[in-house]
Amino acid sequence: MKLKEIDRTAMQAWSPAQQHPIYLATGTSAQQLDATFSTSASLEIFELDLSDPSLDMKSCATFSSTHRYHKLIWGPHSMTSGERVSGVLIAGGENGNVILYDPAKIIAGDTEVIIAQKDKHTGPVRALDVNMFQTNLVASGANESEIYIWDLNNFATPMTPGVKTQPLEDISCIAWNRQVQHILASASPSGRATVWDLRKNEPIIKVSDHNNRMHCSGLAWHPDVATQMVLASEDDRLPVIQMWDLRFASSPLRVLESHTRGILAIAWSMADSELLLSCGKDAKILCSNPNTGEVLYELPTNTQWCFDIQWCPRNPAVLSAASFDGRISVYSIMGGSTDGLRQKQVDQLSSSFGNLDPFGMGQPLPPLQLPQQTAPQSVILPLKKPPKWIRRPVGASFSFGGKLVTFENAKSQQQPGIEQQQRHHVYLSQVVTEKEFLARSNQLQEAVQSEGFVSYCQKKIDMAQADFEKNVWAFLKVNFEEDSRVKYLELLGYRKGDLRKKVNVPGSYACVKCFTDGCICSVHSLKCWPKMLMIVNDHKQETEDLGSAKKTFNISVSGDVDGLITQALLTGNFESAVDLCLHDNRMADAIILAIAGGQELLSRTQEKYFAKMQSKITRLITAVVTKNWEEIVQSCDLQNWREALAAVLTYARPDEFAALCDLLGNRLESEGDSLLQTQACLCYICAGNVEKLVACWTKAQDGNSPLSLQDLIEKVVILRKAVQLTQAVDPNAVGALLAEKMSQYANLLAAQGSIAAALTFLPANTNQPNIILLRDRLCRAQGELPVGQEALKAPYERQPMPKGQAAPVAGQMQGPQAPAQQYYQQVNGFWESGRDMVLEFWRNGWNDPPALNRAAKKKKVPDNFLPPVPITSPIMNPLADPQSQMQQPPAPAPPTAAPSFQPPHLPAGQLVLQGGYPPASQPLGPCIMPPAVSKPSTEGAPGAPIGNAIQHVQALPTEKITKKPIPDEHLILKTTFEALIQRCLLSASDPQTKRKLDDANKRLEFLYDKLREQTLSPTIISGLHNIVKSIETHNYQEGLNIHTHIVSTSNFSETSAFMPVLKVVLTQANKLGV
Repeated sequence: MKLKEIDRTAMQAWSPAQQHPIYLATGTSAQQLDATFSTSASLEIFELDLSDPSLDMKSCATFSSTHRYHKLIWGPHSMTSGERVSGVLIAGGENGNVILYDPAKIIAGDTEVIIAQKDKHTGPVRALDVNMFQTNLVASGANESEIYIWDLNNFATPMTPGVKTQPLEDISCIAWNRQVQHILASASPSGRATVWDLRKNEPIIKVSDHNNRMHCSGLAWHPDVATQMVLASEDDRLPVIQMWDLRFASSPLRVLESHTRGILAIAWSMADSELLLSCGKDAKILCSNPNTGEVLYELPTNTQWCFDIQWCPRNPAVLSAASFDGRISVYSIMGGSTDGLRQKQVDQLSSSFGNLDPFGMGQPLPPLQLPQQTAPQSVILPLKKPPKWIRRPVGASFSFGGKLVTFENAKSQQQPGIEQQQRHHVYLSQVVTEKEFLARSNQLQEAVQSEGFVSYCQKKIDMAQADFEKNVWAFLKVNFEEDSRVKYLELLGYRKGDLRKKVNVPGSYACVKCFTDGCICSVHSLKCWPKMLMIVNDHKQETEDLGSAKKTFNISVSGDVDGLITQALLTGNFESAVDLCLHDNRMADAIILAIAGGQELLSRTQEKYFAKMQSKITRLITAVVTKNWEEIVQSCDLQNWREALAAVLTYARPDEFAALCDLLGNRLESEGDSLLQTQACLCYICAGNVEKLVACWTKAQDGNSPLSLQDLIEKVVILRKAVQLTQAVDPNAVGALLAEKMSQYANLLAAQGSIAAALTFLPANTNQPNIILLRDRLCRAQGELPVGQEALKAPYERQPMPKGQAAPVAGQMQGPQAPAQQYYQQVNGFWESGRDMVLEFWRNGWNDPPALNRAAKKKKVPDNFLPPVPITSPIMNPLADPQSQMQQPPAPAPPTAAPSFQPPHLPAGQLVLQGGYPPASQPLGPCIMPPAVSKPSTEGAPGAPIGNAIQHVQALPTEKITKKPIPDEHLILKTTFEALIQRCLLSASDPQTKRKLDDANKRLEFLYDKLREQTLSPTIISGLHNIVKSIETHNYQEGLNIHTHIVSTSNFSETSAFMPVLKVVLTQANKLGV
């Protein structure tokens, strides 16, 4: 894409890479005139400002010169740090002069800008180059084979690399080696290139093309390989770029033939050795890969030739081209939009009219307004492959399931003469960061699978360090034991045996006095022992007196309370008697009489008693008698939550037990005391309320860390199993909060690579989108579709590939989804592996997926298309009788499950109609006749029956040909060659190579037939087995040597059918490096 442009007919030179900002120096080009025929010359410096969207470059300085230039370079000699312009401009003039300019003085506007100049050369100086290792050394070339080496520190006396080459000729190009500082190369228009060794002061090798049509216009050394260089030809009869390797200087290593006319200039990128610029007389600027010959980018230029092209040293994506139309253009190989260029053209067109009034309307012309176009922006694509400076040498990315994908670009040793593609390694590894979390999760899964919940809880109790943690696991353990309520009471500190010991004394009488005094003491307490002995003695005396008393008694009916009670009892009025007793505060008498009066009277008496009597335990006794435990749970002091829970455990009915525990837990949870809030978890465990337990635990505990979430999930899973054992509930029913926690837990497990475990913990019957999405990802990570989604397959989804099934080979007819489907099959195969893997592939394009076997694009078939009937027998009479054809029975309709394409290979004489074609219900007519016999004729073929009878097309019977099996000792030949071809097909990127390999695969059948018939000599068979051994060790060069030996020592007629194609396979395997 064009970034900037300068309207100058000039040579150009970029500022060195150390210079910032970037400058471009231009000097008026020699032997070129503009439209004004001006003979003046100038040296200008422009600044490259890419932040400015316009195409104009800012001119920083102009120096009027008396010279025109054939070559201009900007050397880094005496560079200084900072933004100050530095270095030295070196120009080659028309009269054999080499001139040194100071760019800092040019920008400052000084008049004395020339550092030094010498006119030692004969003729114009067309070639200049600076040594990148010793920046003070500059090489120059002119006519009569003159080459001088200039020292900028001592410019007076130049050196020569050696004796002038003979015959004397012009030096058109000169270049220092990019790896070895004392190697210099020069080239002449005759096509000969000479390599000089300055240490020996002589030429060490000469390179020339044998056809003598190579008119050299460009020379460049390989940026990385010291022995490789390229030469460009200006001759229209041979518009090529030759790549030479000095180790094999007899012929070019590679020839690039992308241009159609002579090449005028070349430039090799120092930042990426796979980018070579070239411009030619075909008005093209191409960016090619010299290692493969592929054109990676073609710059959008006009119809003018470019005579000079250069890379920007500081910004490797920027280049400049000078054309014969008097313009220097700056381009970017990274693509972009041309809308800015179009807008500039519009503005220039509009401003060319000015603000005049050409039509005499008394007002200036408005700005030119072009209609708005709805077409999309014209975007210029970048390179086909990423350039080296933005190519990451290494990279890493995490993927779903704890997978870490890393890659590195391994540098392979490139052999001269062999095309090699760079090999990349992609590593897939499993990353585990929470080992303790995974270990505890595995223990939980084992407990669930083995149903060893009691032992699991006991282990947790033993391992717990906090008392509350021990209590929680003890409560959870009780759920799996018998008499769970009794065990809950014991955990709360209430054991019936211990209480019996506290209240019982010798003589089976309770320490009543102690209880009334508020003292719950043991029988062994010295404080209470005297009182207990006194009570026991009184009780014995009263019992003896009662048993021995046989006296008469008086039934009094006086007017006092006793008399009234007596009267009420005598009349059977228990209610009045009870009221009198209550009035006289004779509570025991009232209760005893109420029992005799029936349940209704007893209930009313109990209510009146509880309303009148107020003590510390009255409300508890009230709840015990009335069984109103909700009142106790709602009204008790929360500091006595254990006693309330114990009462609920003792007295509550099963149908109200869970609700009362939930009620008590809600009170504890709503209390401001954090200690009481945590105790609510025990109430929820007793109630079996998993959702409330999750909410309470989340509020009381820090749930951010994986181990904290593991603590919660362990308790939730165990409690859910207990609830499923004791209550009739749906095991899959989960609340929203629990589903969220379980999905978080499943996400953590998946991030550690435990995909199967994550699926088991993920809730099944939930409609939350995040859980549905997570389940979908987990299922696909395991290579299967979620339940109920089989019918929702999209065309882009990955499809599992059965193990052992070969990928479709190129050339087979496939549906439009085949390439994407095959690509995802390959990727899915790597994800299904449980261990770390290394994936190797060949890089074809920038964003291309791994190599696909793309099928040929299928043409659309009309709905009414009728395929012609195959000709399976000779046509004896070309005259077609429509009536006779009407009698021919129609072909059967294809089955519904038939594939949508015609099989590429059909047995002879077999008629197959597939792909939804309609049955042949209409007359075939002349469609079965070849065009050559469409005219009526009364003459038949020799030996044909005479008359107008048409011979019906019939299918001839076919014989099934069975081939002999290949002997077992030679079967390895077939399997090895076929496997090698398949590997080559997967690695090959260009269709031509794939066609060669497909053809070779077919022609190797001749070899297999000879192996079946056992007609090959032992020498050939032994050589073939040796080739197989070299293939197994990937030593293809040795295999080619064995191949040459077999061909040279065997009978040609015996090996001509298969040995040439075997060489093709070995050669391609060597190139591809499979």
